[in-house]
Order: sequence, then structure tokens, then C-alpha cells
Amino acid sequence: MNQNKTERSVAFFEEAKKYIPGGVNSPCRAYLAVQDTPRFIEKANGSYIYDVDGNAYIDYIGSWGPMILGNNHPIVLDAVKEVIESGLSFGAATEREIQMAKLVCGLVPSMDMVRMVNSGTEATMSALRTARGYTGRDKFIKFEGCYHGHSDALLVKAGSGLIANGGAPDSAGVTEGCAKDTLTAVYNDFESVQKLFEENKGEIAAIIIEPVAANMGVVPPNPRFLKQLREICDVNKTVLIFDEVITGFRLALGGAQELFDVKPDMTTFGKIIGGGMPVGAYGGKREIMEMVAPCGTVYQAGTLSGNPVAMAAGIAQLSYLKEHPEVYTHINKLGKLLYGGLRKLAEKADVPCSVNDIGSIGSLFFTGQEVKNYLSAKTADITAYGTYFRQMLLKGIYLAPAQFEAMFISYAHTETQIKETLEAAEDCLTNLKRV
Repeated sequence: MNQNKTERSVAFFEEAKKYIPGGVNSPCRAYLAVQDTPRFIEKANGSYIYDVDGNAYIDYIGSWGPMILGNNHPIVLDAVKEVIESGLSFGAATEREIQMAKLVCGLVPSMDMVRMVNSGTEATMSALRTARGYTGRDKFIKFEGCYHGHSDALLVKAGSGLIANGGAPDSAGVTEGCAKDTLTAVYNDFESVQKLFEENKGEIAAIIIEPVAANMGVVPPNPRFLKQLREICDVNKTVLIFDEVITGFRLALGGAQELFDVKPDMTTFGKIIGGGMPVGAYGGKREIMEMVAPCGTVYQAGTLSGNPVAMAAGIAQLSYLKEHPEVYTHINKLGKLLYGGLRKLAEKADVPCSVNDIGSIGSLFFTGQEVKNYLSAKTADITAYGTYFRQMLLKGIYLAPAQFEAMFISYAHTETQIKETLEAAEDCLTNLKRV
């Protein structure tokens, strides 16, 4: 496979830059970090994605995670086709919202009630507001390198497409006043959390964390770390929020909290609960969620929340996952094959690399250090990753266009495709060593 044709993508990008900031509607699509031109996508099916120049790629982005069954899965597609005949949006209550809420609460161990929203950003923002309203406190702890969407208070050492700026907000337009109650700890370092509690006694409303970090690349938690967070929150009557936008329904049917046997007080989800449609959700203990309007005094609203198309797609996908546990067996088996293979290839090519993985998600970091937090993740050579990315793209392998994003395997991927990917990676890593 050699994907050299880019004429239409290049032309579309030049046109897009006239009307859209940077030519893209999300910075993670910009290809700036890998010094290339974004591929404009025409369609996707199964484990493949196709661009406007007719190139086919094995897809390891999967719309940034939600396509766990593969692109355009017929179960999800049929559900969407059925519902759109009745209308695309009503801005009113529907039966499907109840079905979705019952399904999610039944699958997630810690969740009594759930509120649908339209994105992961909206979910995390709303969860934090609810935790503050519930506790009557202002401050919260997040972790360096964990990304929880682009609401103002969360854009501090936020990882992903952002660059840390000495503890100040990572984005222009975010005031220091808005971020003053945001406390940052070091991922996988419980002592840094203890220190913040000691310095801010009785003031911390919540801890919010990706239970498996996936926006500084994939960084799993140390064996005791999540349980220690649960314990310190219990002692201090602080709300523990798991941001499972990436891990929810992917690492296990009940998410990372099921896998690690740690129950948060609140959980946030993203587009995986909508089969890839724009959707999010936050929920948790009944006593906390009953603080949300119209029950309580924490206001949050959305005219498109619980959109019938997103609900139909999500019910179809989550129901399939519930009824087919073999999905997890398959994607986790392929994860071991792919990430274990990359680890061996990097060692064989003598290229300084560290591979982190858990289940079906993983990252190849171009660093000789073990990556266990944001500081060690930032030792990765982004120039080397850019070279690797461009070479893999030419071989028909569609990876995230940034070192600090995750790879995602779907149920549609096959062992043959994993082997094809590893063959491509072997060539690319060998070429990198020569350079």
C-alpha cells in the first residue's frame, strides 16, 4: 500500500484556511505537529477510512475512540436510519432518553442517575459545577497532562494538543481568575495529591481524573493510585470524578472503574455512548445528581441534549456491547498483538521507544524513558514521531497526527491487519534508525 496522492486534500485544505481558523474545526486535525497536510476524509467502513484522493487506510483513530465496533457498523447505521424517518430533533423529552439512561445506569457500577449533554467538554464542565454545588466548595484537583475538554477552568496543564505554560492557563482568553481554583497534581504521584489537600484543608470540592490518562499518550495508573484517590476523597468528603470519555465502555463494559474496581462519585462520558454521534453524559450518586436543575439549584441545560438520533445510535452500540462480550476478548487480544509487537520492533531496531498500552488503546512514545506522567511523556521526540507518522501514512496506516494521542483498535480489525501494521512499523522504525 502506498498512499502518495494528496492533490484534492491539499486543495481542500487551502480552501478551508480561507474560511475556517487553521483550515480545521479542531486543532487535533491540523497535522501541524507532524508537518503534513490533513487528509480530508470521504467515507469510512469497518476498520478502514478513505480520503478524497481515493487512498484507503487502516484506521487507528476511530473518530478518536467511539467506533469500538468499527466504522459504520450496520447495527448502529440501521438504528440511525430508522429514527431519522421520524425527525432529527425535537427539543423535547423522548422515550429513547429513558432507555439510554436505564442502559447506562445498569452498565456503570457507580451510577444511579445520568444527564445527557452534547459533548465530553460539556459533561466535565457540568460535573464539576455539580460537585461544587453539592459540597459548597470552590477548588478542585486535576492532573498535569489530563485533558477534560476546553472549558476555561480545565485548560491548565491540559495535555493533548496543548503545551503547558508554567502553571498559567494553557489558552489565551482564559483568565488567571477563572483558573485560580484549579489545583494541579502529578499523575501517578499520590504524595502530590496529599500535599494539595494539606494546603487547602476543607476547600476541595472534587478530584477529576482520567482513570487511564489518554491525552498525554496512554498512561495507565499505578496499581494503588486510583484506590488511594478514593480513600482521600472519602476522608475529606470530596467528590471523585472519573472522566471516562476515552475509557468508558472501551476498557470494559463498565469502563475503567469496573476494570480497576474503584467506584467514583461521578462519571463523565463522551461520544462512545452515541455510537460516534456528538453526545456526552455525566452522572453518579443520586444525592449528588439531584442537585441538578430542575431538581436542585445547580443549573445546566441543553436544547439538543438527548437528541433522538444520538440516543438511537448509542442504544444500539451499548446494547450490542452488552450482548456480545466477545468484542472485548477480540480487541484486547489484538491490543496485545499490536502493542507487544511494536515494543519488540522498537527494541530490534534499536530506536529509543516506550510503548504504553491497556486493552485496545496504546501509544508509542519516542523516548527511552518509562512514561508514567506528563513530565516523562514530554521527553518524547515529537520530530521523530512526525517522521514515523508520515511514513506510516504513506503505507496506509492512519494514526493520530500527534505524539500525545492514543491508538484505538476496533472489533472490525483483524489479525491480518495488525500484522500488516507491524510490517509497516518495522520498515519505518528501521528507516528512523538509519536517519
